Amino acid sequence: MHINELAIKDYRNYAEATLTFENEVNVIIGENAQGKTNLMEAIYVLALAKSHRTPRDKELIRWDQDFARIRGKLTKKTGPLQMEVVFSNKGKKVKLNHLEKKRLSDYIGTCNIVMFAPEDLNLVKGSPQVRRRFLDMELGQINSIYLYHLARYHKILKQRNQLLKNLQKSGKDFDRTMLDVLTDQLIDSGVEVTAKRYSFLSRLQEWAEGIHSEISRSLEKLEIRYIPSCNVSEDMDLSTMKDRMKEAFENTGDREIQRGTTLVGPHRDDLRFDVNGRDIQTYGSQGQQRTTALSLKLAEIELIYEKVGEYPILLLDDVLSELDDYRQSHLLSAIQGKVQTFVTTTSVEGIHHETLQNARIYYVDQGMAKRKD
Repeated sequence: MHINELAIKDYRNYAEATLTFENEVNVIIGENAQGKTNLMEAIYVLALAKSHRTPRDKELIRWDQDFARIRGKLTKKTGPLQMEVVFSNKGKKVKLNHLEKKRLSDYIGTCNIVMFAPEDLNLVKGSPQVRRRFLDMELGQINSIYLYHLARYHKILKQRNQLLKNLQKSGKDFDRTMLDVLTDQLIDSGVEVTAKRYSFLSRLQEWAEGIHSEISRSLEKLEIRYIPSCNVSEDMDLSTMKDRMKEAFENTGDREIQRGTTLVGPHRDDLRFDVNGRDIQTYGSQGQQRTTALSLKLAEIELIYEKVGEYPILLLDDVLSELDDYRQSHLLSAIQGKVQTFVTTTSVEGIHHETLQNARIYYVDQGMAKRKD
């Protein structure tokens, strides 16, 4: 799959721009704070209907404007396709071939994206929230059922946390009926989310292990481990998972009410990356951590291809300058000729790889983008 054309209006610092792209490598050059990342973000938002930089959609609308719009023309194996996302004070709307989709799960997954940005190098050493987000965004693109259960889980979680806060403030005896109902509903969705995460990571592990070994010249073995917040494991069926999760909630006793928040569930789970049997978040070098992040991103590309039959679109946002020559070369060689790629950089000087030498160049300056002839 690849994007042929991107049209944005009143998005971030862009009043209006329409760009056509090649189906291989497109390099966007400009100084910092001119709008390079905003263009990359627009492609990401077109695919996933949300930003990777902010949870507040209103920030995507240009200053003093009523709405922002992103349109894209794509080519897939099944033929041409048009996508559209509009943000306004009333919310957001998404369209496929000019038909509005009421459910985001009917839209997300149409265009698959893998984003690699400097913050992704914090995937290993960053917070558990960063790793959970990585899981949710990548798995949600290829499994609409996962998206459904995840959305339902967070909706119930929000209701349950509000009830816990109210109970915390009341400080009196209370009827546990409503809390028990929400707990049961949360567990039902929680085990579905957890089981699908285990399945996804098992397949990601197979791809990432081989890629990591290749980058490290067979000196390192990568293992991805899921760290649940309660006593569940990959080999359990859903019924057993439910029992274990229910036990975990029972064991929290009144602590959740005292703290006013839910202490157990997928929203508390984490990932751990071991290299040669050691946790690299704690014991790994910066080089090992970056190799792991790169291995995961390249594994995502192959896994998406395996699941949907087409390579995703790759966004490399100012990340090449963060990688040494060896890892940079491995990344560019791995994508050459098979993945439509967008690269942002302040300059291509110092990057000597044929992938970029044959790329289409675009220049960005103060919210204006133009293609080099």
